[in-house]
Amino acid sequence: MSRKKPSLRRARSASSAAPSAAGDPPAGDPAPRAGGLTSSFGIADLGVAGDAGAQAHYADARYYAHAYGDRRHDVEYYVRKARSSAGPVLEYGVGNGRIALHIARAKIEVTGVDLSPSMLDDFTARLGREPPALRARVTLKRGDMRHVRLGQRFALVIAPFNTVLHLYTRSDLEAFLEGVREHLAPGASFVFDFSIPVPADLARDPERAYPAPDLVDFETGDRVRYAERFEYDPLRQLLLVRTEFSKERENTTFTVPLTHRQYFPREMEALLHYNGFEDILYTADFTDQAADRNVDSIVVSCRARP
Repeated sequence: MSRKKPSLRRARSASSAAPSAAGDPPAGDPAPRAGGLTSSFGIADLGVAGDAGAQAHYADARYYAHAYGDRRHDVEYYVRKARSSAGPVLEYGVGNGRIALHIARAKIEVTGVDLSPSMLDDFTARLGREPPALRARVTLKRGDMRHVRLGQRFALVIAPFNTVLHLYTRSDLEAFLEGVREHLAPGASFVFDFSIPVPADLARDPERAYPAPDLVDFETGDRVRYAERFEYDPLRQLLLVRTEFSKERENTTFTVPLTHRQYFPREMEALLHYNGFEDILYTADFTDQAADRNVDSIVVSCRARP
């Protein structure tokens, strides 16, 4: 599989949106209204599970919905897996239901766990516009994915869209995997994805801003300048992407941090093996094809050892 986007994709940002022929920012791409920080910070200030690097990017559910509304390849993949399992499904990092809502529409019961109240509130509002039968198939739980215990087993457990990259330490990941094992029915699969570390991203100058196409505030119509800075901590294997927004009319600037642990493929395989998982299979970019050296995202499927 070949890389389809530039390395800026690591920020989960809307920077891949193309400007119009006239050079105007793409209509409808919003700038976030929540989660921004105004004081200076660096990677040394972040890297604790649940801190601003893990939550700020998801504080504005409307921004998230607009930025990733067209991302469908992983939705289709996880819905297909859910159908094969027949449910029920547990999704960690359920957010505002970008994937879970489609699983429920496939008439499969799904329970979603997330730490962000903004995202869960938005998902609840979306469910309010759905038929009662669909709403009855969805259960939402706010909590830390390392510690949530539901007292229920599932035919499939999933953690889509780099959710595991917010588990910054070995103890974080091990606590999470312990919960995954407790929630898996006998023979059930745990399926998740994570982006492969890109050496060019890890070597970027943190003092340099990498500009991207301007955005438009979808409520005011104001132009918003947009850039990203990258800072990597090689000891903790943490990558901080600082997304900088400047609203010209208001003369305001704020930064939204996003911190991702950089897990290397063989490292992740070992962590799964030594935490009680087997039948560990890597596939490429939400397909059933084997992963190769050009893969963007690895999809991992595994089972708990009896």
